This record gives sequence, structure tokens and C-alpha cells, in this order.
Amino acid sequence: MLGLLLVACNLSAPAPPTQPPSATPAIPQAQILYPPHNQRVIEGVIFDIDILASDPAAQIQRVELYVDEQLLQTSEPETGPQSRYRVATNWLARGIGWHKFSAIAYRVDGTASHPNIIALEVVPPD
Repeated sequence: MLGLLLVACNLSAPAPPTQPPSATPAIPQAQILYPPHNQRVIEGVIFDIDILASDPAAQIQRVELYVDEQLLQTSEPETGPQSRYRVATNWLARGIGWHKFSAIAYRVDGTASHPNIIALEVVPPD
């Protein structure tokens, strides 16, 4: 019993604290403001798409919009890279069913945002 107590008292000192992990550097952000996710649109109707790209750490050079994994449009600020850049475009609703829209913002150095994704359902006219 005394041996167990001696072993128990012979615990090593706790390890020194480790450095906390460094923060992940900020990346650009892209947000599809309009239309809202899961909205229904009527086939044959042209509707607006509103995208906001921002980057507090750097500047946005371009924004890409994809529909069903196909590049629909690339847009660049007319006055050069900006920390906030808003894109207004449109799309002719075609192809009955669900469609995936994704927006990606890029810095001047090529760093990309995570895609901001929405789904829209194209329905036949009444």
C-alpha cells in the first residue's frame, strides 16, 4: 500500500501549455442576396440576381456566377479592385426543375471565397 502511495505522489509536472492554433486568415466572402434560396421561378421569365462580394483583409478583383456548375458570368469592378463589390445580373429561367447557383469572389492574388450556393426551382407557366 505504501508503494502505491509513493508511486501516486511521483506524478510528473504538467506539460507546459502549447501555443493556441493561429487563426485562419480571412478569405473573401460572396453572398447571393437575391433571389432567396429555394425560390420558384417561372420558365421563360428573366429574373435579377444580386451578389455582394467583400473582403476586409484585401480587395475583390472579380466575381464568378455559376449555374449548374457552368460559368454564367465573370464580373470585375470597373474602377479596379474594391473591398466591397456588388454585382447585378440576370438569368432567363429555362429547364424545368431545380438549378444550382453559386457565386465565388476572388482577390487580386487569386484567393477564392467558399462558394455561396442557392437552389432555384424552375416551374412551367400556368
